[in-house]
Amino acid sequence: MIELKSFSQLDGIRKSSRILVDILAGLRKMVKPGITTNSLDEWARKQIIAGNARCAFFGYKGFPKSICTSVNEEIVHGIPGERTLKEGDIISIDAGVEFDGYFSDAAITVAIGCITDQAVKLVDVTRKALSKAIEHAVLGGRVSDISCAVEECAKENGFAVIREFVGHGIGLNLHEDPQIPNFGQRGMGVRLKEGMVFAIEPMICAGKADIEVLSDGWTAVTRDRSLSAHFEHTIAITAKGPEILTEGIE
Repeated sequence: MIELKSFSQLDGIRKSSRILVDILAGLRKMVKPGITTNSLDEWARKQIIAGNARCAFFGYKGFPKSICTSVNEEIVHGIPGERTLKEGDIISIDAGVEFDGYFSDAAITVAIGCITDQAVKLVDVTRKALSKAIEHAVLGGRVSDISCAVEECAKENGFAVIREFVGHGIGLNLHEDPQIPNFGQRGMGVRLKEGMVFAIEPMICAGKADIEVLSDGWTAVTRDRSLSAHFEHTIAITAKGPEILTEGIE
């Protein structure tokens, strides 16, 4: 069941989202050669707590850290640890916040120093795919219009979408209905209504879209170890068009 958010609930999600934007903007500035992913996690945890909020990921289905840090071939759900970032890496940072009972979720992919031309293109296309998807988050449209926009953008640029992980509803819980795949045909699925709030999150890879999950039970990687990028915004369906609640990360 998809719960339409009231004006007051939407305002609560906005407040949660503003905290999250500040966290991810700060993490973006911290990313550099020589820093460990655990250092990013520790900083994020402290900042979220300082904002009187809660790390939405920590403890969720047993996840052991406060943010997800996925490097190079890691698609999503990378666990922060002692891995040290180096020149030429790309890292996706995925974070979620709960503030006063309201949830937000967003992700960015950041280049560490000088990266390959292929990596530059992959990051740019994944960011563009998110923008194209959000353009289709309008009243009267369908969930699959969002999904199709992601897949079209990826394929037009010679990349593939990850099918096993999807966007989702959000707001009163971290994950709500509906699921929002990154592939599909237009005109299918739930019709979009005012008050719906979604986390839209393209995950796109440079090689084949086959995946595997590492022995930690969380970290998903491309089976061929090709690069993967991930961007995500929390957005609301409104009468004036899509409102990007997590706008301002970049």
